[in-house]
Amino acid sequence: MSKAGWFDAEAFYAALDAARLGRQLNWKQVAAESGVSASTLTRMAQGKRPDVDGLAALAAWSGLNTNDFVRSVSETATKPEPLAMISTYLRSDPHLSDEAAVALDQLIKATYERLRKEA
Repeated sequence: MSKAGWFDAEAFYAALDAARLGRQLNWKQVAAESGVSASTLTRMAQGKRPDVDGLAALAAWSGLNTNDFVRSVSETATKPEPLAMISTYLRSDPHLSDEAAVALDQLIKATYERLRKEA
């Protein structure tokens, strides 16, 4: 039986790491604040998947939506363009001034256009 859907634990861990960096925390602090064990975070760094309770705790702590990391063989639902999502996130980041968000947005869009693969 082939899997029709799966959880992209690697992408979730990368996003979790970005949340950690954004909050200027180390992994021990993440473990304490989220209520998961440090060993769970270590296992995730090694490519292992968290258990359901650990995933829920980390999603609640980080504000990440676990649905964003569910992958399927057939992506039938319309998804927002990644560039649009980046722009939205930058402009809603409380750590950036309006001018900084616009500057980063323009830089990313220019780089994206330059490096984009033609479909």
